[in-house]
Amino acid sequence: MDVNTAALKDAILGQDFLTWLWFRSEKNGWLFRMADGGEVNVYLEQKVSVRGGEGDNVETAVVSGPNAAFAEAREGLKAGKRVDRALLRLEQDGNTWMVQLKADDLSLNALRTPKIETRAAEGEDPDGPILEKLFLVEKGMGFVEELYGQFLAARLGPDWRAELRAFADWLGEKA
Repeated sequence: MDVNTAALKDAILGQDFLTWLWFRSEKNGWLFRMADGGEVNVYLEQKVSVRGGEGDNVETAVVSGPNAAFAEAREGLKAGKRVDRALLRLEQDGNTWMVQLKADDLSLNALRTPKIETRAAEGEDPDGPILEKLFLVEKGMGFVEELYGQFLAARLGPDWRAELRAFADWLGEKA
């Protein structure tokens, strides 16, 4: 497989993941259960981009705005487009992470972790705030990795056709 073919396949898988994540987060009431027994709320925030077509016929629609209902993006999904970029808000135990995901390479852009106290109190390890920030970055990346694992389990599992029917119903509900 050449590099261009591999990149195209990755983009399609990435688009399927982001589209599934939007659908599944709404169907789950924005709640995902993690392997460790914890729960994470996943929301699409303020900006989503959908793309469809091939070669010179690629069309993209970007929808943004606070409290956006993403009506145009939903129409794009109905026309066969898929999510190719999304700003996600992940919440767990009162902490919030924000990250933008790109379908082409599943890169995480602009990852924001919960705020931490940057000044170490007297007697505390001066590396503590740095270590805490690194922990939070790793935790946010872990959420995305686990969500992707859940997508792959669904995508490669025996119930994928049922998932596609539920997706079609979800799109129809939003008419």
